[in-house]
Amino acid sequence: MRPLVVLVLNSVLTFKLMIKKIFLPLFILLGFATCTNDFEDINTNPNAPVDVQPNLLMRQVIYDYGERMSYEGFVAGNLLGQYLTALDFNLFDRHALNSPQLGGNPWPILYTNLRDTEIILQKARSSETFAVYEGPALIYKAYLTMVLTDLFGDVPYREAFIGDKGTVTPKYDSQEEIYTDEGGILENLEKGVTAISAYKGSFVLEGDILFDGQMNGWLRFANSLQIKALLRISNKVDVSSQLQAIYTNGNYIQHNTENAIFQFTDSEPNNFRMARLRAGDFNNFVMSETIEEILTELNDPRIHTLFRPYANASDASYNGLLNGIDASQTTISLADYSLAGTIFRENTGQLAANYMTAWETHFLLAEAAQRGLINADAKTLYELAVTQAFAYWNTNLPSDYLTSTAAYDPNKGIEQIITQKWIANMINGYEGWIEYRRTGFPQLKAISASLNDNLMPIRMPYPAEEATLNAANYEQAAAATNGNSINVGVWWDD
Repeated sequence: MRPLVVLVLNSVLTFKLMIKKIFLPLFILLGFATCTNDFEDINTNPNAPVDVQPNLLMRQVIYDYGERMSYEGFVAGNLLGQYLTALDFNLFDRHALNSPQLGGNPWPILYTNLRDTEIILQKARSSETFAVYEGPALIYKAYLTMVLTDLFGDVPYREAFIGDKGTVTPKYDSQEEIYTDEGGILENLEKGVTAISAYKGSFVLEGDILFDGQMNGWLRFANSLQIKALLRISNKVDVSSQLQAIYTNGNYIQHNTENAIFQFTDSEPNNFRMARLRAGDFNNFVMSETIEEILTELNDPRIHTLFRPYANASDASYNGLLNGIDASQTTISLADYSLAGTIFRENTGQLAANYMTAWETHFLLAEAAQRGLINADAKTLYELAVTQAFAYWNTNLPSDYLTSTAAYDPNKGIEQIITQKWIANMINGYEGWIEYRRTGFPQLKAISASLNDNLMPIRMPYPAEEATLNAANYEQAAAATNGNSINVGVWWDD
């Protein structure tokens, strides 16, 4: 785990001076026709750079995504995954997902960083000096693409970043194509590994705040992501031989020291965003009844790390609230419910932005073993993953935890594996919701005052701007999802 230095923020500010952000929903307008022959000369500042080096872009896309999506995961993903519930501004918690409030709009975050990653990739392919960036850019593109399509389903992909070639209303690609076709997630991961293995140059990968330029870290990251992607589509495609090959090779993230994370700090500028917001914003989120019951039943000491005893408790106990209250009709006292732990506000130097970890990898492999997709012992992989998850959250693992309340039972192995992975994913709440959609575990609760006909959402809706700025393609995608419904599953979930 490595603290970020202030240079990260300086690089972000430098980048914003170098490249004008184009805040349109698809983030694809990379070139415009000139109005006059000398327009470019007239409107170019001779004292400002007109290009940006890949090392600054690399630092930017890793930091920007991790910082912004960690916040998104806390204020929106944790509501969908039922880690937290909102006391106010809670239309999203009541499953009106077209009404993002304090969060709930990951689309621009993902497209901004996909666009900038594509710039890195094109620079790497056009200049020998920058060739070292090709492999990591392909791997990171695959990572961002997987998050995007797992949240939304079919999305603009192949035509999404060629605005400079005149395509500013890109068509939507199917999730199946995005995962399995040429140039898709799985192929980009494979090509990323190949590019790193084939690179013979002497240039160092700079701007890499995940692995400090160590290419072996990117190789392990890519292989763990392949395991994850293959499990995601395993109900649609036979992936057993590919999973077995990766597992047998063993070059995936195996130890917490190899995790794809960056560490927040306790103080600005690189602390977790909830530490920088006013107390009222932080206090809007309290413990969900769902996670309270699960942690209590397991007698799980991570409850002390992830949450605080509620203020009115006489015995330092914890209390959760059922998700999705109607704040206009319900009076709630903050003192009666547990807030998120100090790790999310006062002590964020103990918190990391999470891309991929050893414990997630081993939970995935445990599931693959339990389902007979690989030849391995599911119990051993499960116990290793739980042990690593406790260490990740800086919580001592009780000596009897894996022999008592959390002892592995093959008859309910998948539920145990996914539930333990769900607990560990609290910093990455969208991930817990995605895995619930894929497996049905853990069993989330019917919310208090649903605005979605008491149905659990199973995809994010396309943002409203899509209907305006990419109307024809949006209409086709909306028709395929019953009018942009949040109750129509994605391809791997059909």
